[in-house]
Amino acid sequence: MKKGAKAKVSKTIDSKEMLLAMEELEKENGMEPGSLLESIEVALVTAYKRDCDSTADNVKIVVDKETGEYHVYAEKEVVEEVEDGNVQISLTDAKKINRSLEIGDTAQVEIMPKNFGRIAAGTAKQVIIQKIREASREYLFNEFSDRKGEIVSGLVQKADGGIVVVDLGRLEGVMPLKEQVPTEKYHVNDKIRAYVLDVEKGAKGSPQVIISRAHADFVRKLFELEIPEIYEGVIEIKSVSRDAGSRSKVAVYSPNENIDPVGSCVGQKGIRIQNIINELGGEKIDVIEWNEDPAIFISAALLPAQVLAVDVKEEEKFAQVIVPDDQLSLAIGKSGQNARLAAKLTDWKIDIKSESQFRKILEEAQNAEESETEDSESENEEQASED
Repeated sequence: MKKGAKAKVSKTIDSKEMLLAMEELEKENGMEPGSLLESIEVALVTAYKRDCDSTADNVKIVVDKETGEYHVYAEKEVVEEVEDGNVQISLTDAKKINRSLEIGDTAQVEIMPKNFGRIAAGTAKQVIIQKIREASREYLFNEFSDRKGEIVSGLVQKADGGIVVVDLGRLEGVMPLKEQVPTEKYHVNDKIRAYVLDVEKGAKGSPQVIISRAHADFVRKLFELEIPEIYEGVIEIKSVSRDAGSRSKVAVYSPNENIDPVGSCVGQKGIRIQNIINELGGEKIDVIEWNEDPAIFISAALLPAQVLAVDVKEEEKFAQVIVPDDQLSLAIGKSGQNARLAAKLTDWKIDIKSESQFRKILEEAQNAEESETEDSESENEEQASED
């Protein structure tokens, strides 16, 4: 600015070290470079209007990226004759600021707001704190969104019979009642593992992690962690059905004929499967070999019950299963659990009958057919006699 122009006014709101610190904060929190400075400039304009001049719609505030000084400008239109000094400036005065300005241009006139230095410093501090808080929340939200479907561990912070709150480190995990295992009791300071079911944005944008120990995929992920062949893709988990706290069925398959998928999952002397059972508090687990033949797969899914025969109807995905008389209650299970889990595992509707029940149905059907045949013959004889 040349002599004769209005003296340059500036006020340092932060040192160069502070500007460098802001750059580091942006990097650490995954923020766009310069975003903090831009936010501060916008906030300073708002603060100026609030505390200095509420009618100043033509104010612009720029923070020097090298020194940290702020400059407050009133943007005014260059005119021949000034009618409103708040928004207009004469060409003569504009030339004192910048010789290249002409009629119709916009001149930036630096102004000295009273007591604005203290306001600017406080505003900048508030903006930095708020923006870092928002960036941190967004960073955590994105981080845990990427971990959806994984297993996390933490300490129970709250367990009062309703939701269970778990400290996951930088965030809290919330386990609703329906995601808890009915047979488990949770206590404060217990270390537990759980499945990340979902990540939501709660009040004021705070990320909230929904975790579960009752979900069927919790069992799936435990198998992946405990069985190296599953993690490596040598063995595939085809499906999982679960009655949390009581029993799970897991269907596994390997395209390699030399690998026993069930044996690999159970492990030598059952050590692999026992580790998973221990994590699930003693929940029983049936490991079943998947087969593309639905009849074979359904027979295996009903283990530990023995199956005599399976009649499948592909279009309806319905299977009629015949079991020995002494295996009926085992096949159905307590409260229908075994049959229900098998149906969910295979994604087929399953109707289970004992051998005696099936024979009785066949006899009734045969008797009905014979009766129908006799009635038909009788009608034919009566018709012949009439003729």
